Amino acid sequence: MLKSVRIVLTVAAASFALAGLANSALADETQWQKDHPRRTEVNDRLKNQDRRIHKEVKEGEISKSQAHQLHKEDHGIRREERAMASTNGGHITKTERKALNQQENQVSKQIGK
Repeated sequence: MLKSVRIVLTVAAASFALAGLANSALADETQWQKDHPRRTEVNDRLKNQDRRIHKEVKEGEISKSQAHQLHKEDHGIRREERAMASTNGGHITKTERKALNQQENQVSKQIGK
């Protein structure tokens, strides 16, 4: 009985420790997201498209050369996003976000064709 109580307490302590680490990591990310919501939106889409490209290659839906081209286009969008942000104190405007989203839409349509 005493051994099972120790196990439960150990698991509970480990869970609380992990939850604390996760919350502190999320707090940092969340602050950046609060400060840069448009950049966060653009970058989240780029991350999602990267995952989709990898998934499509793994499933044989697109070739590695097609994936390379799509990654190249996404990297160009990311470079453009960073360049836009560097000219505006780390932020992008609504117009810039719209332009980047339109470019991402074009890449997205090519994934899984």
